[in-house]
Amino acid sequence: MLLAGCGRAAHEPEADRNSAGAQLERAAITAGVVADPAQLDPVGAYGAENDRACIVRAGKGYRIGAGVDYGDGHGCLARGTAKGTGKLAVTLGGGCHFDARFDGRRLIFPPVLPAECDRFCTGRASLTALSVERLSGAESEAGALRGSDGKPLCGE
Repeated sequence: MLLAGCGRAAHEPEADRNSAGAQLERAAITAGVVADPAQLDPVGAYGAENDRACIVRAGKGYRIGAGVDYGDGHGCLARGTAKGTGKLAVTLGGGCHFDARFDGRRLIFPPVLPAECDRFCTGRASLTALSVERLSGAESEAGALRGSDGKPLCGE
């Protein structure tokens, strides 16, 4: 009886691993319908309409940049760091830190950001709920994206 529990993950009860939902998720990962959370690599260039973002490797984490440009003085430009894979701990500086989500195809900022994040925006623009599609997984393309100031968006 002592050996009955060997080989089971301590954090994943047998019932959870064999539930219909867990089986469906494994099948979706195997079929390539859903990205494997253990294999996510957020490095890349992202965009949607006037919104841009990039993530490049930096040490044990990443450099991240985000830009929104709606013209007429309405825009955002922020650069910082991130750690993680599917859930990215983003720090843009000056008290602006939050968890963004990467699902393998989209980078999504939360719908509510700390007030300190407003300092990166002008006019009525905001980084809240920024949602951009992955355009490329190439680090060279991510590094080539430019912010509205003409500097690399994922620069230091």
